[in-house]
Amino acid sequence: MRKQRRRRSRALVGTVAVTAALGVAGCDVLGGSSGTTGSEKTRASRAVQVWDRSPASIAAVGDSVTRGFDACTVLSDCPEVSWATGTSDQVDSLAVRLLGRAGAADHSWNYAVTGARMADLSDQMAEAVVHRPQLVTVMAGANDACRTSVRAMTSVADFRAQFEDALGTLRKALPKTQVYVSSVPNLKRLWSEGRTNPLGKQIWKLGICPSMLADADDLTSVATLRRDKVQQRVEEYNKVLAEVCAKDRRCRFDGGAVYAYRFGTGQLSRWDWFHPSTDGQSKLAAIAYRTITAKDPVD
Repeated sequence: MRKQRRRRSRALVGTVAVTAALGVAGCDVLGGSSGTTGSEKTRASRAVQVWDRSPASIAAVGDSVTRGFDACTVLSDCPEVSWATGTSDQVDSLAVRLLGRAGAADHSWNYAVTGARMADLSDQMAEAVVHRPQLVTVMAGANDACRTSVRAMTSVADFRAQFEDALGTLRKALPKTQVYVSSVPNLKRLWSEGRTNPLGKQIWKLGICPSMLADADDLTSVATLRRDKVQQRVEEYNKVLAEVCAKDRRCRFDGGAVYAYRFGTGQLSRWDWFHPSTDGQSKLAAIAYRTITAKDPVD
């Protein structure tokens, strides 16, 4: 009798040991891992659910690109073809893709201003928050690099502070509103593509992005160095946008998609060969839509 009790006791100890070992190893009965506690799983689930891929309202801030400048007529805004909030069938804007045509008309607002720089973004945010949008789109920075000279470009430190200030303005009023941030376009590619058109080069002489586009056919080392410095500054701006956005769990940067897009002359305005054409606006809308509706943010 005592021997049977000892056997049962040893068997029970062995069962407990095996169970404990399985618990340490983190295995469940299905062979999966159970190393994550219930509370950790809940926190992870909430983190994933923070981003809403189908917001019900949109406000846009930024510069001339978001205003559709030179996409319809010369030297004029054309917000109906804006990649962010436009209503044109040719563009299929972000607002139309997310809200439908009727929803876009009633629940999207465009506060971008042609010529705006990053320093202007905070005031635009203040206007946008009045509507309490669920998503704010940001496309700014090109005009900070497109100055009268390389020395006149916005410093990287100022650019960072201004962007942080703009997000701070939004967060004070709307802590849960989502933000989509577009990278600054590749200005050097704009130069290389647009300079193939004689008319475009004449328009550039009116003062469009002189730091990059002045003396478009000058290929001397001095001119090349100037353009390279502008391009480097754009890349530094994009790094700032990515870093600042990464600190906000309700902010998504496009991962440099707009900067990296290999646009051609078909995506450039036939009025100035610099701003996006209607087709270019459509491409920007598609990039934004992919970023916003993706299951996971772009690395």
